[in-house]
Amino acid sequence: MNWYLAKMVFQIICGEGHHRPQFDEQLRLLQAGSREEALHKAQLLGMREQESFFNCQEQLVQWQFVNTSELYRLDQLVDGAELYSRVEEPEDADHYMHTIRNRAEQLVFGETHAILNLA
Repeated sequence: MNWYLAKMVFQIICGEGHHRPQFDEQLRLLQAGSREEALHKAQLLGMREQESFFNCQEQLVQWQFVNTSELYRLDQLVDGAELYSRVEEPEDADHYMHTIRNRAEQLVFGETHAILNLA
């Protein structure tokens, strides 16, 4: 059996869809005997994980599986190996960097609370 990294894409539609398009790109680790089997597993997983629900404003929210856009065989798992890279081109670099720093702080803050059993 081999390990594969699959990039699965879901479209998020809220209400009538009159909003900026949203897509969730997920990286999934799959174990399969062949590339074809890994792709098939990713497709089935994506179809199974489609869902619809109502948000707090009572709008229908739909997660629709678009497809598996990338599939990579991982020959070996190596500490520190790059698994995915994506170049972002935000309109506001300062806002982007502020968001990244906030997320990093939340990771540290959350970890501290977990260690101290405060969470």
